[in-house]
Amino acid sequence: MPINATQRFADFAAGLNYAALPETVKEHLTIFMLDYLRVASLGQRMPWSAWATNLARELGGQAHATVLFSSDRTDPERATFVNTTYSGSIDADDVHVGSMLHPGCIVISAALAIGEARHLRGDRILAAIAAGYENMIRIGLAIQPSHFRRGFQSTATCGGFGAGTAAASLLFTGSDRSTRIAETIGLVASFSGGLTQFYHSGSTVKRIHAAHAAGEGVHAALLAEAGFSGPVDILEGKDGFARAYADGHDFDKGLAQLGTTWRLLETAIKPHACSARVLSAVEATAALCSEHQLTIADIKAIRVGIPKIIQGRLTVNQPKDIQAAQMSLPFCMAMVLHQGTALAPGFTLNVDDFESALADPRVMAISQRVECMLDPDAERVSTEQSVGAKVTLTLQSGKIVERFVEAPQGSAARPFTMADHVARFQQEMAKRFTAAQVDVLLAEVRGFAQSANPDRLMHLLAART
Repeated sequence: MPINATQRFADFAAGLNYAALPETVKEHLTIFMLDYLRVASLGQRMPWSAWATNLARELGGQAHATVLFSSDRTDPERATFVNTTYSGSIDADDVHVGSMLHPGCIVISAALAIGEARHLRGDRILAAIAAGYENMIRIGLAIQPSHFRRGFQSTATCGGFGAGTAAASLLFTGSDRSTRIAETIGLVASFSGGLTQFYHSGSTVKRIHAAHAAGEGVHAALLAEAGFSGPVDILEGKDGFARAYADGHDFDKGLAQLGTTWRLLETAIKPHACSARVLSAVEATAALCSEHQLTIADIKAIRVGIPKIIQGRLTVNQPKDIQAAQMSLPFCMAMVLHQGTALAPGFTLNVDDFESALADPRVMAISQRVECMLDPDAERVSTEQSVGAKVTLTLQSGKIVERFVEAPQGSAARPFTMADHVARFQQEMAKRFTAAQVDVLLAEVRGFAQSANPDRLMHLLAART
């Protein structure tokens, strides 16, 4: 294991320049921004988002950074917290499956807040976002899966590294830039936390796991700017992050081809507001209902073949609350089966759909009928980019129908097109703005690399119809 993992991640971020990024990375940064704003718009309407917004207003803070979709301004740390709550609390945001984390809500929120507060160019902000994604994903990959098995939620524990990388990349420009980024990573490691007891007991804490990590990443960068420092060997050190938070780690893997192979390209964009690891099962179930014109009355038995990594926390048949329902493969399948032939083409499971489904005992009854079993084919196709599923339905007639989805729509193997992303963005923004405003906003996002600063983007997002 390299003894300088922390410094190598910092060196990578310090040397990153937008102009030198591969075109496919630049395109993905636009995709990530479009999806981030789309999901934030959805999430901003949630009750817990109001809690975060109201708390930020109560606490105050220097008006340097904008709260999305409003004229509210506060300090960068609080703006990051609120905006990440909007974009990262409904489980519809982008995800890297192998590292088990959600980079976009954290990294983009942090970069926009610091970029706006310091009046920085769009290309610099985008380069910082690329660095934040890449470091966050790779650090997560280095400590999984033992990190998750020990009870940690990696978006919460590793998210600060993404936010801290992005924020520090923007704040520091001198000859010691790499060292200051490493010191920021060293600081944020001491703030890392996030446990998965919510899988068992419920609660709303996961709604702010990403937000807390993002805010602490910005806080760490500002602390470094003020003069504080953290250990520059915090990731790999004898009493550092990896030793404390995982039973096994591999920084050779995390650092492999850093700067030449882009792990951010493996990030999936979700079609539904649920765990990325259940998306294949949802897609397979919907396809069977559509192809065979099935309703739940037609179905005698429901089985789903899964890889081992799904078994346990994501196969609970009786979820306790909305959050648990979004993480339950049986419940997500039950929502689809309950609708059956009534499913609209291109349907989406949103948070409010889960709320309605939990209140309907018929859906829970279907969920309890779903049998999850380990399947060698699902195991074979599941990777760090996506998880497969084989859904088998036995009909009342005795006929058996089956659909195997190796990778879901939105994964790196089956990505949405740019036209898809634009359409999804436009559909959501049309709920807030006029068609003309949406067109201007879309153009601003697509041309963000040429922006002098984020002011115009934030102004457009604050507009009212």
